Amino acid sequence: MRLLLLLPLLWLSACGNSSHAPVIDRYNASGPSGSSAVHVVGRGDTLYSIAWRHGKDFRQLAAANKVAPPYTIYPGQQIRLDGTAPRSVAPAPSTTTRRQPAPSKPTATPTPAPRPSPAPTRQPSASAGVIAWQWPADGNLLNRFVSGSVSAKGIVVAGNKGDPVRAAAAGVVVYRGSGLTGYGNLLIIKHDERWLSAYAHNDTILVSEGTKVSAGQRVANMGDSGTFRTQLHFEIRRDGNPVDPLTLLPKR
Repeated sequence: MRLLLLLPLLWLSACGNSSHAPVIDRYNASGPSGSSAVHVVGRGDTLYSIAWRHGKDFRQLAAANKVAPPYTIYPGQQIRLDGTAPRSVAPAPSTTTRRQPAPSKPTATPTPAPRPSPAPTRQPSASAGVIAWQWPADGNLLNRFVSGSVSAKGIVVAGNKGDPVRAAAAGVVVYRGSGLTGYGNLLIIKHDERWLSAYAHNDTILVSEGTKVSAGQRVANMGDSGTFRTQLHFEIRRDGNPVDPLTLLPKR
């Protein structure tokens, strides 16, 4: 009878002492003390695609990880995702007192002749550097931008397979690939230090990373990669944040 009572207790003790290996998410890994998440760079990743995937500003990621332009990263490299640069420590004030020299006697100096006041410098207008956006495809609008949505971060334009996808503004291609889940064959163009645009679900991409493109240039062919129908998913982001493209594109 005693043996029958002891068996369940021994079984419970063995279960309580079992251990399991921790699971680490490749794109959201954390240290043992709850440190900030990191992204492990994979083949084909760029700093821009990592920032796009995690909804970050690429400049903050670069500063936090001390990655200098042209933002070259390598497979296996860990990119911190907290987006904050390391704090700089101010030097401690010196405790050594120095003897101040005795003030010298003032000497008379000639009064300089008055100089003509400089001409006022012309300040750039507030509209300087504004991007002139244009539609990236000719099809009808299928879906609109929804603020705060996980999936509707841009607009969806209808079309047929092979229809032209055009750059919405001049810029430089900073990513082309299919490494971002849900975007299919994706193209990201950087327009300046604040503005980027993305073109998803392409059938074929016609430009390479590092290529300068002009506004309206054909950069891809419309397709259905990563989706269930032929369409273009188009996004615009400012400082890493999605912006409603319809507030920037010309009205049709």
